[in-house]
Amino acid sequence: MTTVLKIAPEGEGGISLAEFVWIWNETQGLTLPRHHRRMARFLQSRWAGENPGQALLMAFRNSGKSTIVGLFCAWVLLRRPDARILVMAADHALAKKMVRNVKRIIERHPLTRALVPPRKDQWASDQFTVARPGELRDPSMLAKGIGANITGSRAELVVCDDVEVPNTCGTAPKRADLRARLAELDYVLVPGGMQLYVGTPHTYFTIYAREARPETGEDQPWLAGFSRLEIPIQGPDGASAWPERFPASAIAGIKRRTGPNKFLSQMMLQPVNVAEGRLDPDRLRLYDADLLYSEGNGAPLLTIDGVRMVSATCCWDPAYGAKGGDGSVIACLFSDQDGGYWLHRVRWLQGGTSGADDEATAQCRQVVAFLAEFHLPAVRVETNGLGRFLPGLLRKVLAEAGLRAAVVETAASRAKDDRIMDAFDAVLAAGALRAHRAVWETPFITEMREWLPGVGGRDDGLDAVAACLLAEPIRLSRPLLPPTTAPRGDWRPGGGGWTAKTDFAL
Repeated sequence: MTTVLKIAPEGEGGISLAEFVWIWNETQGLTLPRHHRRMARFLQSRWAGENPGQALLMAFRNSGKSTIVGLFCAWVLLRRPDARILVMAADHALAKKMVRNVKRIIERHPLTRALVPPRKDQWASDQFTVARPGELRDPSMLAKGIGANITGSRAELVVCDDVEVPNTCGTAPKRADLRARLAELDYVLVPGGMQLYVGTPHTYFTIYAREARPETGEDQPWLAGFSRLEIPIQGPDGASAWPERFPASAIAGIKRRTGPNKFLSQMMLQPVNVAEGRLDPDRLRLYDADLLYSEGNGAPLLTIDGVRMVSATCCWDPAYGAKGGDGSVIACLFSDQDGGYWLHRVRWLQGGTSGADDEATAQCRQVVAFLAEFHLPAVRVETNGLGRFLPGLLRKVLAEAGLRAAVVETAASRAKDDRIMDAFDAVLAAGALRAHRAVWETPFITEMREWLPGVGGRDDGLDAVAACLLAEPIRLSRPLLPPTTAPRGDWRPGGGGWTAKTDFAL
């Protein structure tokens, strides 16, 4: 059976991307899956529109998205030989892989062989220049790693292919550096050009997220305004996006071998940490209400959202001096009479000096202001290491401010990881820990998502809150029995009443 391909009236330059991909697959003995056609239509619509702008293509691992993007780059050069394409990837080797793939397509595709230049020096492994009418400074296609210098480069198409990988997003500093480097691409893209991101999320704080992450200071997603095409391995009905290669049994095997988080991230495109974090901040119960202090019949009353608080714990884990080292964190936690915990604030104290104060005194003044703001009767200060002389200094600052609050000195003797696990595991499992919205806007939530016992990383906020949880007494609510309910028998030996027979009178 002979298949006839209808070429668009404009000739080779007018062929659609889907047809271009189909011809290539025919030469390779491959079929054209449905999700590849979706990718091709999406990419062509973004390039051919009046404003190509910005696009994000996310598809499950091994979906062939990089192959389609490589064919897209070759198709762009076919339609517009003077176009310049910059490929950015997590490292130079990955970017070169994309360039080599496009070179191979141009050499072997029936419609692009005329683009191969006569001079071999224009056909390198990490950059090449096709046969084009004009003489431009930049090559037709150039590969760069995310850490490379791109100053002075110009491109009509910038492809960010897997720029987010564990090595570029594993920690908060790495994520900040990745965003800073990607921001430089705005100076590379020419007016009217297209910026294309291709990849899968590797962290909850992914650059591909649909929603802003306020705990990192974002007020909008990194790729806000980008056109998006997302193709997870399974649709809402559970059907496979590529049943010929990934039937239900294969998908179940991937999920079993990789674990739930990695499957959700790499195959379902959901922003979660690939590493299985121990603490899940989604188990926190969010609240917005502020503290309300009042007095009635000469007795003080402190409530949150109409619930009376019966105790409070404030802990300060001090640190100072080393830039980029441990943070100095203070946290306050309230408890209600039913055993619920209300994490009201977690605050990172500012380092440096304040006026004539040295750094330690400046932090003590911030602690005093914290105690006054939230009506806290005492603060526990960890005296390990640098905090040894701080309780005396804090008492002096409290006296100067005229604030009556106790300073309780504590010294940690157990490993920090054990303290954090003991403090959080039970209350999170029980859904007994609430957190004020202000807490969600601090690094504390990031620390929860990324914390793993035995692995280095930021845990200053976790340590301070863990100290609060461990210092709070455990309260169990005891509902009153209905009047008609018979009292339960005492099961303890000797706990019940008994009558003794005697032969004497009282």
